[in-house]
Amino acid sequence: MKKILIVGASGAVGSAVAEALSGSGHQILRAGRSSGDFQVDITREASVQALFEATGPLDAIVSAAGSLHFGPLAEMRAADFDIGLQDKLLGQVRLALLGQHVLRDGGSITLTSGILAEEPVRQGANASAVNAGIHGFVIAAAVELGRGLRINAVSPTVLEESMGAYGAFFPGFIPAPARKVAQAYRRSVEGVQTGRVYAVHG
Repeated sequence: MKKILIVGASGAVGSAVAEALSGSGHQILRAGRSSGDFQVDITREASVQALFEATGPLDAIVSAAGSLHFGPLAEMRAADFDIGLQDKLLGQVRLALLGQHVLRDGGSITLTSGILAEEPVRQGANASAVNAGIHGFVIAAAVELGRGLRINAVSPTVLEESMGAYGAFFPGFIPAPARKVAQAYRRSVEGVQTGRVYAVHG
């Protein structure tokens, strides 16, 4: 049994991941901005550090958190673009950088990117850049992690459960149910690979 922290556990992906991993008998700790067993703001170093001090040693960290900016490129400004950089990209990188030190030997980190890293859409420049950045970080970080630690990312397509809110941004994309996406996180946590991007693209 692993002690697993899921950040963003109340969202569609995070809740499905929590269900899949708890079904395997693991101890699940849930964290979110305003819900869960612990509250954390991943854009703030002190908040993330306090989270790990509260959880104590872990076997796995799963992040299903992070905000992005969607909007027309012609109207986008650096402050808009910075939303995704500070939240989904640096927020998840921050979880990995600080989290590596509370992981037991052989532990794992799983971050979340998305299909827009490879398949851009209108108004999605920030999302594409951020998701691609997560891929680059995971591939490079895997080379340096010691003590048998592993790091991977899951890159899902738009969720079936999110089509009502985001479907207009993804014309022609085949959505995937959250329960299917959750299996990629389980593969990352319970498997042996590192430096991988697990794509779940419908």
